[in-house]
Amino acid sequence: MDPSGTRATRVESFAHGVCFSREPLAPGQVFLVEIEEKELGWCGHLRLGLTALDPASLTAVPEFSLPDLVSLGHSWVFAITRHHNRVPREGQPEAEAAVPSGPQALLAEPYLRIEQFRIPRDRLVGRSRPGLYSHLLDQLYEQNVLPPTARRSRLGVLFCPREDGTADMHIIINGEDMGPSARGLPAARPLYAVVDVFASTKSVRLVQLEYGLPSLQTLCRLVIQKSVIHRLAIDGLHLPKGLKDFCKYE
Repeated sequence: MDPSGTRATRVESFAHGVCFSREPLAPGQVFLVEIEEKELGWCGHLRLGLTALDPASLTAVPEFSLPDLVSLGHSWVFAITRHHNRVPREGQPEAEAAVPSGPQALLAEPYLRIEQFRIPRDRLVGRSRPGLYSHLLDQLYEQNVLPPTARRSRLGVLFCPREDGTADMHIIINGEDMGPSARGLPAARPLYAVVDVFASTKSVRLVQLEYGLPSLQTLCRLVIQKSVIHRLAIDGLHLPKGLKDFCKYE
């Protein structure tokens, strides 16, 4: 862990990378991380979920979240794959759940709605840095959404309470809700986020989200992004470098 407690890096091997949120999550609160570094030569990717176990009460941190932590009970963790981890909703055939929805413009809907919660979508979406062939790969900045396991991809987890006293766990991949990936979680118990920096995922960084009204910086970015066709055009604007970088990368 870095001194700020917001960046976790696996030092060696492919395991021993299980991390927990310092505090339990509030209902509808997204625990969001961005993949910062990848490591070639390993099979498998980041694992994400929730646990009702108090991390401070564990005598030792499990080597793996799957199956070691889950086998302790009261833990729900899923592996992020190269494909969207879409699961069927109640009454929905599994075949329909597997059909991808296709890329969505980032600015088409400023909020992601999950059950009774409304979350600003802007910072949920990970974007790659412009490269030599960006003009060919990313025709529109709004649609530059990364694959789930790519570097700079953003992955989040939250829970939504239900009337029966249980909760559904949702995983968010680059601003898209994958639907309930686990049901029946004990909503009355503290639920901590679990991030397993596993295999080809080498390092992750915690991303702070804005709730409620967006900041002035975010509003400026939205106006700028609506005015350009491609994010490389932001370099030509008469703006402070910090604001340019915020518009292109964050």
